[in-house]
Amino acid sequence: MNASPVDVDLALVGGGGAASLVLAALDRHGPPGLRIAVIDPVHKRGQDRTWAFWGTPGTDLDPMLSASWSQVEVVTPAGRRVLALDPLRYAMLRSAPVYDRAAEAEERLGAVRFGAAAGALDDDGERVLVRDVDGAALVRAGWVLDSRPRAPRRPGRTSWLQHFRGWWVETDGPTFDPGRAVLMDFRTPQPARGVSFGYVLPVSDRYALVEYTEFSPALLTDEAYDTALRGYVDLLGLDRAALRVREVENGVIPMTDGPFVARPSPRVVRLGTAGGATRPSTGFTFSAMHRQAEQVARALAAGRPPLPRPAYPGRHRWMDAVALRALDRGRVGGVEFFARLFDRNPAERVLRFLDGATTVAEDLAVMRSSPLLPMTGAVVGDAVGRLGGRLRRDRAPAPVSGAGSRRP
Repeated sequence: MNASPVDVDLALVGGGGAASLVLAALDRHGPPGLRIAVIDPVHKRGQDRTWAFWGTPGTDLDPMLSASWSQVEVVTPAGRRVLALDPLRYAMLRSAPVYDRAAEAEERLGAVRFGAAAGALDDDGERVLVRDVDGAALVRAGWVLDSRPRAPRRPGRTSWLQHFRGWWVETDGPTFDPGRAVLMDFRTPQPARGVSFGYVLPVSDRYALVEYTEFSPALLTDEAYDTALRGYVDLLGLDRAALRVREVENGVIPMTDGPFVARPSPRVVRLGTAGGATRPSTGFTFSAMHRQAEQVARALAAGRPPLPRPAYPGRHRWMDAVALRALDRGRVGGVEFFARLFDRNPAERVLRFLDGATTVAEDLAVMRSSPLLPMTGAVVGDAVGRLGGRLRRDRAPAPVSGAGSRRP
């Protein structure tokens, strides 16, 4: 244990995907001589997750991709639709090369690593004192980037989860089309409340990630996930006896209109899901984390505070809240909602919308493609909910002076 805290310019609290992307971006763009600390009890290594995202080719991520596709399929009980994504592409990135690149960047940057869980972040407006969970001072930093998971500031009016299980499967003979991914296959049995789909991300004609996903309020049991995956494999017409499951992936991602606080104190900035990088309507996070990392590094290189822009425009967060409310209240079916989205818009527009990159005119076109009357009801319900929440907060008693405490 250090007798006194280490002084640095920047402390990364949490060492997962968000911090790994920041380290790599700082290695490329950051100012020379920046003093950096990384504080996390686990030094991430190996394959513990897979990120799928869309974007244009020619980025720093290209050398690390496991696969990418210029065509994807969206499948409903009514039929199969093949979507050409050009000039975008759908890509798969596994965690091991991301962590390896971050470790190399960390070494080149001369970062100091603390293998401890961070506790309180005491921000006096000039520096931030990072303590461990026992209260011992670890680091005094000019800025802290905190990517630890945390709940929104207050519960959302709608709180769902994207939860999934995937099998990395291998076959002896050619089975998959490596030139095309299955983005969403809605032929899976639909839950009573929510929407489910399968997808297939082929790395080669004999190796692919086959996954079952739900957007719904509650998790399933282990047996239920496996049953759903077995059913989806059968639906694809694959011989389960001939498949070898090489790895299993699980995940849970929040889908909520609850507000995440991106800057809880003057010199603490939250990244990743805690900083609003997760799209409430889909659970997609990676592209926003990558943007945040680039913005942080370029800001520091220019001598500016490391403050990334909001991950998504405010109007998109409102549209997500409305869509979640409509799905949660059963005003619109999930299969119908997503099928119409892809049927009535160019695929490239849908993907840019889901990534928060569309114009207002394109957003209006996306809105027109949704079921009008159910969504209008959801808009009204959302407005009433927002007004009610504001009135409740206005009527709440003021906190007693001196009774609060500073929290990380």
